[in-house]
Amino acid sequence: MDKYILVQIARDAIAEEFTGQKRIDREALVREHPWLAEQGAVFVTLNEHHQLRGCIGSIIAHQPLIDDLIANARSAAFGDPRFSPLRPEELETIELEVSLLTPPEPVAYRDTEDLRHIIRPGIDGVILRQGHYQATYLPSVWEQLPEFDTFFATLCQKAGLPGNCLKAHPEIFRYQAEKISEN
Repeated sequence: MDKYILVQIARDAIAEEFTGQKRIDREALVREHPWLAEQGAVFVTLNEHHQLRGCIGSIIAHQPLIDDLIANARSAAFGDPRFSPLRPEELETIELEVSLLTPPEPVAYRDTEDLRHIIRPGIDGVILRQGHYQATYLPSVWEQLPEFDTFFATLCQKAGLPGNCLKAHPEIFRYQAEKISEN
């Protein structure tokens, strides 16, 4: 299974938006790589000069992997509200990364100390949910936030909750991600 095709499809999906020319032959790709038709969840991350330039994805598989990939690549490039839409001249300078996610699994934990022993920094991505509030960090976020308390405080804040929200015992799910990048 050549997973590097995922990065090429993501790049082609973005390029199609600029050129208006069809570069992705979905049927041919699925014939050659049948696993692209299976349900899958991906995040697409764009970096420019080692700085985040866009990141959008799906946590739960809800459509064929190829469709999720195309939609999230375009959203990362043109729909991430944290950034202005990608400009054509940036296409050659961005580095693309696709994270292929495993299905999230609920984490049973007694308290924050227990959770500290269950979650594996650098390996586990985390979904935090409390009521209508939810946020996730991919496993790669541990590279920028390697300390458990800071990781979870900022994840709580990303969800719109107080930084100490673990005291309220929110639902926690974990998943892993296989990173596929161009280099």
